[in-house]
Amino acid sequence: MDKLIAGINFAAPSHEVARQLIGVTVLVDGVGGRIVETEAYDREEPASHCYIGRTERNFSMFGPPGRSYVYRSHGLHWCLNFVCREDGHGAGVLIRALEPVAGLDIMRARRGLDDERLLCAGPGRLCQALGVTRAHNNLPLDAAPFQLLPADQPLPGREPIVVSAGPRIGISKAVELPWRFGVAGSRFLSKPLRA
Repeated sequence: MDKLIAGINFAAPSHEVARQLIGVTVLVDGVGGRIVETEAYDREEPASHCYIGRTERNFSMFGPPGRSYVYRSHGLHWCLNFVCREDGHGAGVLIRALEPVAGLDIMRARRGLDDERLLCAGPGRLCQALGVTRAHNNLPLDAAPFQLLPADQPLPGREPIVVSAGPRIGISKAVELPWRFGVAGSRFLSKPLRA
């Protein structure tokens, strides 16, 4: 069954959702920006938190599509994921970077820096800037505090967004999958995309 939010069918495979999310605006309590980088994960590949099955940590990844999965990485920072596929499958999209567009003063205060390029360039930075914590885990993406807005359509005379794909980063398993997506040439990426 389809689960449409901001024109994206979250019941689709995670690598399809990850690509389609590029350009979508995500806001948490009105603070956020355009998604410029994502990574897809699925329970059938060993880099996914779902690969080992359902646990107390990852239970929300097995829930209905169109919800959040928030976890702490290496005990240091929070990471925001969007749950995909049908209920019970175990798949999601890690939101790796945003181009900040709303609530920049709040983001700067939370991050303790002025450089807008670094406010949301990486999953930990992004969550700190948006104020995302474990309290945001397993919440519907189509209700407050979340708001997802469809990707802007290119204006006449402007080029559409070019989405590039490449291997995921920061993992040691299933590195060959080209499931990292980003806006080609964006200065807001966490790290440059490589083919």
